[in-house]
Amino acid sequence: MKAGDILRRAAELVDGDRAETYGDMAILHDKIAIMWAAWLKVRRDPDAPLTAEDTAHMETLLKMARTQCGKGTPDNYTDGAAYQAMAGELSEAAADGVPMDDRTRHSSIGRRASS
Repeated sequence: MKAGDILRRAAELVDGDRAETYGDMAILHDKIAIMWAAWLKVRRDPDAPLTAEDTAHMETLLKMARTQCGKGTPDNYTDGAAYQAMAGELSEAAADGVPMDDRTRHSSIGRRASS
């Protein structure tokens, strides 16, 4: 697929399905920003660099924000649960001292992707 094709498809989604499903993009992104800002303040060490686990939590918050705009979709709940499962796995790997570069190899997610 060429770059122009990708951009045309993205425009179709933003102006069509996504706009209908998730509502006004400014309102949605404001909600996401509020939730992410809250996460950054309440996490264990607000001054520490972001981790893979933080990212999974923040993706969950994005999915939660999507439930509050537009028509929504059941996928947001499934995806949110999946991101929390990933956060749990990433947290466990970090607690076990698995280096960041090796986590995908130790992850059930990484094993599925490589098989």
